[in-house]
Amino acid sequence: MPWSQSNGLNIYYELAGEGPPLVLLHANPFDHTMWVYQIANFSRRFHIVAIDLRGYGRSDKPERPFAFLDMANDVVAVVRDLGIDQVALVGVSIGGGLALQITLEYPTLVRAMVLVGGEAGNPRLFTALADDYASNPIVEQRAEHMRSLISADYAHSPVGRYLIDAFLQSSPQLSAKSISQIFRARAKVNLTSHLAIVSTPTLVINGDSDISLESGRYTASQIPSALHRIVPAAGHICCLENPWIFDQLILEFLDANGYKAA
Repeated sequence: MPWSQSNGLNIYYELAGEGPPLVLLHANPFDHTMWVYQIANFSRRFHIVAIDLRGYGRSDKPERPFAFLDMANDVVAVVRDLGIDQVALVGVSIGGGLALQITLEYPTLVRAMVLVGGEAGNPRLFTALADDYASNPIVEQRAEHMRSLISADYAHSPVGRYLIDAFLQSSPQLSAKSISQIFRARAKVNLTSHLAIVSTPTLVINGDSDISLESGRYTASQIPSALHRIVPAAGHICCLENPWIFDQLILEFLDANGYKAA
């Protein structure tokens, strides 16, 4: 199993396909398996790197305070361990925040960026979630949080019920303290004031019932030349809820920016 230890933690990732590197950064409170549809589809065209962020999956789960930049550097360490010079980043929710942080810190590393949700900074929300994870049992808290991010129709569909139940099976192996630290680290970073200096081609995606829809619109309006697209019949985790439209939007964006196999 592939691991990176270059940033001081064991960070797990999985690889699939060949072609230009495409790094997938999952949302809280999921792990890399959230990308089940995209790994199957995009691996036909890209070299997929799907990472378990610290606190999730098989990666380490530190419970002491850390910085959001530490999480970004976990991702950069994986990329560098693989000998990759440039990547396209696709991140959902906190994964999108990491994609933006990485692009700001390492602009020459990122050829294109997709921010799903497009939340550049909401410290009050992140602090509240940190408190929730610190005070509630992990199994119940994660289930409530995960279901709050998807549309009601999807949550009650056979596929939605199956996938969410499958994702939640890993909850007993997680650390509520570690997840709380992720949100506390995120609450201390507000990237909104830096959006205007982003020169990397950027696509912002929201589901039409996304809790971050207005934030996504604002983020896209502040990044020069950024595109904003809406996925119908989907909430915050639109890569799961409507993957056929989601994938099409990303492929069109990457193609338009010349990010494809030679």
